[in-house]
Amino acid sequence: MSDAAAGTPDSPPPSPWERERPVRARVAPAREPLSRERIVEAAFVVLDRSGLDKLSMRQVAAELGVTVSALYAYVSSKDDLLELMYTRLFASFTLPEPDPERWQDQVRDYARSWRRRLLSHRDMARISMAHVPFTAELLPYVEALLAIFRTAGLPDRIAAEAGDLISTYIDGFVLEEGMWQDRAAQHSGGTLARPDWREMADEMQNYFASLPEEDFPHLRALSGSMVTESSDERFDIGLEIILRGLASYLPDRGA
Repeated sequence: MSDAAAGTPDSPPPSPWERERPVRARVAPAREPLSRERIVEAAFVVLDRSGLDKLSMRQVAAELGVTVSALYAYVSSKDDLLELMYTRLFASFTLPEPDPERWQDQVRDYARSWRRRLLSHRDMARISMAHVPFTAELLPYVEALLAIFRTAGLPDRIAAEAGDLISTYIDGFVLEEGMWQDRAAQHSGGTLARPDWREMADEMQNYFASLPEEDFPHLRALSGSMVTESSDERFDIGLEIILRGLASYLPDRGA
């Protein structure tokens, strides 16, 4: 039975003018031109997937589908690429105008925000610790942070050290978080995941509480406080210790 008999008409044959129409050629989509920005974005993809130890110019080139030599028109070396990645973290990152009445809150906000940015990419804390922020692009951020400390009234010697102290604390804390993350990945088939801090805390607290009291009285007494509920809480406690220490250097306003 034909389609027509079934109530469905056959498709009409091509019209005479369509028969002579040339077949439309397939046009390959235009390749997005290579740029420094694309190279940095591809480097972050490789970094998050494979980690810093396996990040290479060859891997970045493969991610972009270009030859390694093509990268060197925009990036001089791997170290140059890492510096560009580090600088990229500061994009849209701003510090407020110094307020001597709120300087501790301003530093808290800065520290938490910078930690979040370091955590946004794998092994970024390692890259941060290897690059001093004294390039032309990053000096304004250093200046703004020092302004908060000096406007608060901290002595110059303390203000000069405070910026490095805060940055080192953040980098070191996130570096440790990354190490625990990698360790957790080894137990989950290579999939990156944040460790179960609650489970780790319970194991450590139970262990400390089981120690002989005559040999480890303080570890036993502090077993419930040695490990915090979360990494966020532990970060805030450490930051608070630093801020209160800095505040002790402020001149007595009452005097």
